[in-house]
Amino acid sequence: MGKNINNILIPNVTRAPQDKKVDISNRLPKGEQSDFNKLLEETKQLHGGINLSTHAAKRIQERSIDFNGDEYLKVKDAISKLQSKGSKDSLIITDKAAYIVDVKNNKVVTAVDKGSMAENVFTKIDSTVFIN
Repeated sequence: MGKNINNILIPNVTRAPQDKKVDISNRLPKGEQSDFNKLLEETKQLHGGINLSTHAAKRIQERSIDFNGDEYLKVKDAISKLQSKGSKDSLIITDKAAYIVDVKNNKVVTAVDKGSMAENVFTKIDSTVFIN
């Protein structure tokens, strides 16, 4: 059954039953699975799709940048403009902060608050957008 070490019962778990099967009778039929996946993708697209890298999320929090509401919409609109121009890695400057974005993946890579912008050198970008 198990071993008793220092009055603690340690169960024997070296053998798993071989006759157990997974019940898949409640899975969605194939057509409904694809409908569900399609709905899931549409929901993601409706949200707007700006992603934050782990680094950017950390910088936004550390630097107390308000990335909600108007700021989010400004960045989203700027990314749309940059996509239409074929940009890849861009700098978006708003009245609150500067953001380096991976345009193709709709991802904010890093963020710098307005007070720290003058001290930074931005490299490996192919375009810049100023948004008020």
